[in-house]
Amino acid sequence: MKEIYLAGGCFWGTEKYLSLIAGVLETEVGYANGTTANPSYEDVCYRDTGHAETVKVRYDPSSVSLEKILSLYYEVIDPVSINRQGADRGTQYRTGIYYTDEADIPVIRTSIAELQAQYKKPIAIEVLPLENYYPAEDYHQKYLDKNPGGYCHIGKDAFERMGRQ
Repeated sequence: MKEIYLAGGCFWGTEKYLSLIAGVLETEVGYANGTTANPSYEDVCYRDTGHAETVKVRYDPSSVSLEKILSLYYEVIDPVSINRQGADRGTQYRTGIYYTDEADIPVIRTSIAELQAQYKKPIAIEVLPLENYYPAEDYHQKYLDKNPGGYCHIGKDAFERMGRQ
C-alpha cells in the first residue's frame, strides 16, 4: 500500500474521480498543509488557515502506478490555474501534490515536466511534502455518492470514462 495526497480544487469531485481508478483502494477528503490544527470547513473557507482541500489516496502500486494516477489527475484539473478550479476560487482550491515518501519525488517531478511541455503558462501545481492532514467532516466524505446532483467542476463524462475502465 502507498499513499499520495492530491489537491484538485473542490474535493468532492476530485475524490469521486480518483476513487474510480482501478488499483485505488481508498480515498478520503480532508485539509492539508495549513497552519491550524483540526480545522473545520468553515475555518478553511473563511479563516485563512492555509489548508488545501485535498484527497488522501491509498493505492496498490502493483495494480496502478503513481505515474498513472498523476496522469489521470491532470486530466481533471486546470494545471495552470492559480487558486481556482471551475467556479471555485480561493487558496483552499489550489492544486497540489503532497507526498509522504521521498522516493516519489522523481516520479512527480518527471510527470510535472512532461505536463509543462504541453503548456505555455507555468504549471501551478505545488509539489511539497505533506506537512499535515486532517480528515474533513463526515458529510464531505463520498459527498457526490450521497448527493449525485451536487456541484462539481469535473464533468460527468470524466466519471463515466473512469467507470468504464
